[in-house]
Amino acid sequence: MTQYLLARQLRHIAVAATCVLAGCSDPLAPFNPEVSNASDTFALQATAVTGVSDTRSYTWTNTGARATINHSTKTTAGSVQLIIQDGAGTVVYDKALVPSLNEPTMSGRAGTWTVRVRMTGYSGTINFSAQKL
Repeated sequence: MTQYLLARQLRHIAVAATCVLAGCSDPLAPFNPEVSNASDTFALQATAVTGVSDTRSYTWTNTGARATINHSTKTTAGSVQLIIQDGAGTVVYDKALVPSLNEPTMSGRAGTWTVRVRMTGYSGTINFSAQKL
């Protein structure tokens, strides 16, 4: 995981350096999420996101077999998809984030879950949480 984070940081540095030399802005700068990641509770919020196409992945410890997903997202352009895999790597949730929704994931295996946020030309405010059910 540490190698992944280092590679991601190096990618951001390379993009920023290229943009400085070419006179452009960092395409990921509009997406600076606040992430709260504790055992059995995960939350992500990002405001004033503008035109972002990127995928972010986070690992999250869920000691249960299910989670409740609470959406509170305002989309003005594009789309944002939330994909969650359980401790065995099985997709237990795959849905576009919407303004208001509270629903459970499918049953899965406890352990280290993966929370993936895939944005395509996304603008708006992302806000969701996942909590052990």
